[in-house]
Amino acid sequence: MNTYKAMAIMAGACLCLTNAQAVPAWAVEAVYSGEVLRNVDGGLRRATRYMDNLDLTADYRTQWFGEDAEIFVYGLYNNAATFSDTVVGDLQTVSNIDNAQNFRLYEAWYRQGFGNGNGSLKLGLIDLNAEFDAIDTGSLFLNSSHGIGPDFSQSGENGPSIFPVTSLAMRVDYALTDAWRVRVGIFDAVPGDPDHPARNAISLDDGALWVAEINRVGSGGPRLGLGAWGYTVASERLFALPDAGDRNHGAYAFVDAPLRREIGDDTQGLNGYLRVGAARERVNQTGRYLGAGLVYTGLLPGRDADQLGLAVALAFNGDNFKRTRRNEGLPVDRAEVNLELSYRVPITDWLTVQPDVQYIINPGALGELNNALVLGLRFEVARVF
Repeated sequence: MNTYKAMAIMAGACLCLTNAQAVPAWAVEAVYSGEVLRNVDGGLRRATRYMDNLDLTADYRTQWFGEDAEIFVYGLYNNAATFSDTVVGDLQTVSNIDNAQNFRLYEAWYRQGFGNGNGSLKLGLIDLNAEFDAIDTGSLFLNSSHGIGPDFSQSGENGPSIFPVTSLAMRVDYALTDAWRVRVGIFDAVPGDPDHPARNAISLDDGALWVAEINRVGSGGPRLGLGAWGYTVASERLFALPDAGDRNHGAYAFVDAPLRREIGDDTQGLNGYLRVGAARERVNQTGRYLGAGLVYTGLLPGRDADQLGLAVALAFNGDNFKRTRRNEGLPVDRAEVNLELSYRVPITDWLTVQPDVQYIINPGALGELNNALVLGLRFEVARVF
């Protein structure tokens, strides 16, 4: 079914079934992100790339059935430049906006609250990473592994429902107590059309990806998360075995906590996070992952909103992947390690700049490439209409 037709039907059904009880609130926003990345040593080659990302969103909030309700539409554009696959050769992807040329409907969903504000149901095209495996402190960094772990992002025929292609999904969220929430999602297992990357497509014949996460979200304390995921259809194994494949699955856990607060201002100080993850080694290159980071907000006097961060991401090859490479007479190594230092500077309420340095040890985790040093500068221009 055509994506736009499916979403129009869904939105129309929702509007027919609901009864507005409050004045609606509209928000329309455009955010343009551009970045220059230069690989100055190692990797595949020394080269410079300019990449960009344009986000256009429209958000409509109101009350239906006596509960909060929301309709959200999100369009996405990227230019044709890529970096990791052509310049560095790394596994974890230096930039989280690295993508071939792309212009698509990225998200389009309807959210309905229930249970006196304790729960919500969301239906439509959904970014899985906006709902699951998301660490607030890690959002500073450019490397993709600090947005969603590579143990999870590597899965699926066309990846899970994350940037740059999403799939039809249903998500339920519910507060168990004041501190603990549980969230469950069911996603089409193959986002878009792998044979036609620029096309939005929905097919319910590819099986499903399920995700579940429980969170501690207590005010002022650490945020804890424990998640698990799995596919309902088999994936191809990394080496020959009697049967054709295995169902892919994995799990992850994280903690995101304030470590130091400046006196009189809870928005300034040091935060830190740690994430671990594992995926089934029979079908995935990355069997285990470890990521961690520290971010200080307001380190310099008079620069209260500036953020300085240091992070590390380690993606470990699974034993089966290493065995497959060795059986084929190909080199392989234990892991790829990414070290990132980043500084985000809000210049005005609409302009932000962010210099960034990444050092990639053993790009690709294959033992074939020299360590790479990448220098970058990202800027963001945001406008709310």
